[in-house]
Amino acid sequence: MQKIKKGTIKRFVKYYCPHRKLFIIDMICAFIISVFNLVYPFITKEIINNYVPNKFLYLLLAAAGLLLGLYVIKAALNYVLQYWGHLVGVRMQADMRSELFNHLQKLPFSYFDDNKTGVIMSRMTNDLFEISELAHHGPEDVFLSLVTLIGAFVMLCFINVYLALIVFAVVPFGVLVSVLLRRRMKRAFKEVRVVQGEINADIESAVSGMRVSRAYSAQAHAEEKFGAGNARFVKAKSRQYKVMGEFHSSMTFFMDFLYFAVLLSGGLFFYYDFIDAGEFAAFVLYVTTLITPIRTLINIFEQIQEGMTGFKRFCEIMDVPEEEDAPEAILPERLAGDIEFDGVSFSYKNDGDEKEVISDFSMRIPAGKTVALVGPSGGGKTTICHLIPRFYEIDGGKITVDGYDIRNLQRSALRKNIGIVQQDVYLFNGTIRENIAYGNFDAAEEEIIEAAKKANIHDYIISLPHGYDTSVGERGVKLSGGQKQRVSIARAFLKNPPILILDEATSALDNATETLIQGALEKLSEGRTTLVVAHRLSTVKNSDEIIVMTAEGIKERGTHEELLALGGAYEKLYKYQFKAN
Repeated sequence: MQKIKKGTIKRFVKYYCPHRKLFIIDMICAFIISVFNLVYPFITKEIINNYVPNKFLYLLLAAAGLLLGLYVIKAALNYVLQYWGHLVGVRMQADMRSELFNHLQKLPFSYFDDNKTGVIMSRMTNDLFEISELAHHGPEDVFLSLVTLIGAFVMLCFINVYLALIVFAVVPFGVLVSVLLRRRMKRAFKEVRVVQGEINADIESAVSGMRVSRAYSAQAHAEEKFGAGNARFVKAKSRQYKVMGEFHSSMTFFMDFLYFAVLLSGGLFFYYDFIDAGEFAAFVLYVTTLITPIRTLINIFEQIQEGMTGFKRFCEIMDVPEEEDAPEAILPERLAGDIEFDGVSFSYKNDGDEKEVISDFSMRIPAGKTVALVGPSGGGKTTICHLIPRFYEIDGGKITVDGYDIRNLQRSALRKNIGIVQQDVYLFNGTIRENIAYGNFDAAEEEIIEAAKKANIHDYIISLPHGYDTSVGERGVKLSGGQKQRVSIARAFLKNPPILILDEATSALDNATETLIQGALEKLSEGRTTLVVAHRLSTVKNSDEIIVMTAEGIKERGTHEELLALGGAYEKLYKYQFKAN
């Protein structure tokens, strides 16, 4: 809890600043309501001691009218608290969600390798909701309760200072119990958050992979895996409720004992004529008023635990360093595309472990030329594709484009000059037009259509009932593999980059579709620096240079004819693929 106090509260408070006007209105309403709560017992005392015994009817009616007026005003103030107060929390939640989403857009790709999508989603939804509730109820309820506690104590002292001291002597015991149970509650709430994130990740994975699961009749395995996660959630939640049960039962006993102490001590004081009937009634009402904020503080403590746990998890993501450009990074408008790897080494890092994929790798792709990478899996071909746009940082060596070290280029400028078409095409849940427009959101309708024509997908699109406004579904599920691939090619055409990376762009397609898409890719590659990764050697025969890569590095390099003449690894791969012919 110490860490939260020192490192997080100040950070949390800054999110109130844009909404301070609404927040101040909320606090003023809470203060006025607290004052009204302190007026009721005083008026009750006057009615019992003065107006009724002395038959002051007009004063009685006036007091009743005053109470009714206060009730009406209090109702209006409570409306402001519930509406505008919650609005403060919702707006803060929206600010945090936007800040978190924008931050995620700038995190290195290694972060997403190590963190599940469902866990990130849980932090953006469940955690931020709890933070929103805390943002509204926390300051408001604490402020209202403290004002009521202090005001009730002062009013009790006016009735009988000794009686007030007896009542407040009981309060420290309740505080002591809450402090003792606080740490256990914090651990329990954090554990539930972690397990809930894991369940969300399992659900996201299971729903996304529903077709694969059913295709392999693996429903039983999916249910077993989810059941295990669900059981962990129940176990964690049980521990949370156990601690909450201990906390609430202890606090309930404390409040009941406080009420018991009030009745006993107040009754004795009334019996021995230290207070009169009106003062005794007012005393009981003030203590009842006192119990309400104590109960509120007890309840808000649970909310504080949930909200601050969620905010801490929010801060964990926000504290992950973003991708940063060099202080004086260059911003070239358009690159020619002369790419060179010079003694590059790279290792994937996961929880302290390192797996070297590329060691002392050198290669050059002259501007406008096409170089193909072939060979068995595990040789680092896809990794090389990821290093050119700086999706990952190299461990050693240098990668240059047009002579610029890519570490000295702004990432946005570098990636603006690179188009990527991959085997696993990702389409966003939206229309075909929107997915093509990812290549250039400033493009006109005519440019989008022209890009689709070049990708050999336009005729299919206009045959659909809604044409370019057709929804592709989640991850493009409503389109075939070849159609998704052509949409991604249209996206690259629209971007019109000088550098093109084709990573297994046709390997998952049938021969007829591959032929259709290969024609579009050849058209797309014209005049561009192109790096092709392929297992099907038929797609790279016309490359300016073919590099055969294995886990040991570059095995062979040359043109198609030169490599066949060598009679080495490339010839074996080629003969293996075409032995049927």
